[in-house]
Amino acid sequence: MSTPAPAAAHLPTDQELVLKVIPMPGDCNANGDIFGGWVMAQVDLAGSVLPARYAQGRMATVAVNEFVFKQPVRVGDILSFFAKVQRIGRTSITVKVEVFAERFGSQGQYHKVTEALVTYVAIDAQGKPREIPKT
Repeated sequence: MSTPAPAAAHLPTDQELVLKVIPMPGDCNANGDIFGGWVMAQVDLAGSVLPARYAQGRMATVAVNEFVFKQPVRVGDILSFFAKVQRIGRTSITVKVEVFAERFGSQGQYHKVTEALVTYVAIDAQGKPREIPKT
């Protein structure tokens, strides 16, 4: 008896599309799915796009507050990374990232595969936290 496929998801309208990527065979783990660490690295890249607009200089990832793998990512999936700033502090910015996959055989239907909450901190030339410029 097989389990039914998860229902297609709607893309978020209150978030910005910040990255699209297609994982390749070299990104697979031993099970033939995309390695979780590869997905995490892509989320970190996607999550940094919006804070870069505020930080106006160097910044670093300081915390992965939450990371949930909801479904496997497969070779050939088209991944869309959506981001939204959750909080702007004095030196840090927390971003929510949601990842949706268009499966190889069913493009146009999206499935949420991952979601994360990541915090970045603005840093100076010595790597010390610095205030985020007021806009």
